[in-house]
Amino acid sequence: MTALTPRLRRPATHDDPLRVLLLHGLGGRPSVWDPFAARADGRLELWDVELPWRAMADSEGWGSLPQPAQCLVELLQEPYDAVVAHSYAANLLTEAGAAGLVAPRPTVLVSPFYRSSPRDFDWSVISYYLNDFHRVFEEALEVGETQRFAKTHRDWMALRLRDQIGPYGWMRFFESYLRTPFLDLAAVRSPLLVLSGEKDIAARAEDGRALAAAVPGARFELLDGCRHFPMVEDPDRVTRFVHDFLAVGTRPARHAAAAPVPRLEMT
Repeated sequence: MTALTPRLRRPATHDDPLRVLLLHGLGGRPSVWDPFAARADGRLELWDVELPWRAMADSEGWGSLPQPAQCLVELLQEPYDAVVAHSYAANLLTEAGAAGLVAPRPTVLVSPFYRSSPRDFDWSVISYYLNDFHRVFEEALEVGETQRFAKTHRDWMALRLRDQIGPYGWMRFFESYLRTPFLDLAAVRSPLLVLSGEKDIAARAEDGRALAAAVPGARFELLDGCRHFPMVEDPDRVTRFVHDFLAVGTRPARHAAAAPVPRLEMT
C-alpha cells in the first residue's frame, strides 16, 4: 500500500493550535467533514487524508491486503493531538488502539461498529450487511450535496459505490466487525468519545453504547434523529460535542510523535 499524504485543510487562527486529524469511512471522502470544518473553533488545526477505501477507489488494491489498519498506524506516527474517525475508519482505529499500536490521544469515534459477543453474529446479521449494504450509501447520498439529485439517480450511484467496493472491500469491512468481540478494549488508553445516530441502520446506536461501556472512562452520546452521517445531518451538535470533549480553550497536553510500532498482526 502506498504511503498516504495528509492535507492541511484549515489552519488554526491561534498561535498554539490543537492538531486534529479527520478520517472518513468506507466509500467516503474527506469532504464528509466539510460541515464540521466550517463550524470548528479556530484553535483547531484540521487535517484530513484520502484513505485507500475512499469513494470509487480500486478495492482490489486495498481490499486484498490483510491489514488495512496499518495505514492508520503509520499516519498516527505524526504528532496529532486528537483524531476524529467515522465508521470503518473508527473500527480500524479502535483495533489499533486496543493492540497498543498507536499513541494515546483524545479520540472521537463517529458511528462505529461493535458487538460484544460472537453470539451477536448470526446468519441474519451477515445477510443484512451483505444484501442491504447499498442502503448505507443511499443514506449518504440523501444527506450530502448529492441530495439535489433525483432519487433514481442517487439509487444508481449507491449501487455503483457498492459495486466499486466489491467483495474484497466488503470482506475487509465485515471482518473488522466480526473481530470486535475479541478486542481488548480495557487496554485502550486514549480518552474516548463515541457518537452514534439514533436511527443509524448500519452502525446501530447500541453498538456505540456498548463500545463506550467497554472502554474505561469513555463517554457515549446518542444523537437523536441522526442516522449514519451525523456530522452532515446535524453538524452543529456534533461540533459542540467535539469542542466540549477536547476542552477547546483549556488545551490538553500535546502528544509527542509516537515511537515506531510493530506492524498490525491480524488473523
